[in-house]
Amino acid sequence: MSLKTILLHENHGVALLTLNRPDKRNAISYDLIAELLQALELVRKSQSLVLIITGAGKAFCSGMDLENLKSLIGRTHEQNIEDSRTMAQLFRSLHDFPKPTIAAVNGPAIAGGTGIATICDFTLAVPDAKFGYTEVRIGFVPAIVSTFLTRQIGDKQARDLLLTGRIFSADEAYRLGLVNEIVDPDRLLARAHELAAKLIENSPASLRATKELLAANVNEELDRRLEASIEENARVRQTHDFQEGITAFLEKRKPRWSGN
Repeated sequence: MSLKTILLHENHGVALLTLNRPDKRNAISYDLIAELLQALELVRKSQSLVLIITGAGKAFCSGMDLENLKSLIGRTHEQNIEDSRTMAQLFRSLHDFPKPTIAAVNGPAIAGGTGIATICDFTLAVPDAKFGYTEVRIGFVPAIVSTFLTRQIGDKQARDLLLTGRIFSADEAYRLGLVNEIVDPDRLLARAHELAAKLIENSPASLRATKELLAANVNEELDRRLEASIEENARVRQTHDFQEGITAFLEKRKPRWSGN
């Protein structure tokens, strides 16, 4: 499989997946989403027992790519539904992945990047890592990621992060339970591999069964909430505030909200 936006290396039972758009701070593009889904399927079928995800350069993932943001304006409802369903598929694939997953967050993980980082089974982060569900700042709605976040940290804490859209530190992410460990930058990947090695000592069948059990506990509710989130994502993209938010962000000015 030829990959352009990610790197995939498998060795000694560990698959290392690196988001590889350092010049774009590993921003999420349509190509990146497609290749992530392909890579997840490849690792699922491979002999690797653990998956580590990290980012090339100084960022883990800075959110949606600017060029993709531009293209969102003027898309049809059907196109918006398709886009939203693809993003939901990525998050769901990570959530339900049959092998343990570790995010090694080497820098900022914003919006969708926060989702990728925190949906993994384990999240390790450097002290300077930043997180944020910033969708409301550009007239968007964090519908899909909120489905997972409220389960992780509870409704009250999720409301704070989702409604303010504020950036928060690795320390706060750790206190909220979104990060398992804070690790020095020069030890991040080594620590991820140490954790992977510890997991590999366990029975692969037991790990797979445990992950299936954890997923099965919430799958019916998750299906229902994700479907509603996909519809809400598509609906909001048709609003004036969404189009104004995207335009203002791209023009680097303060948005003029209309409330519609």
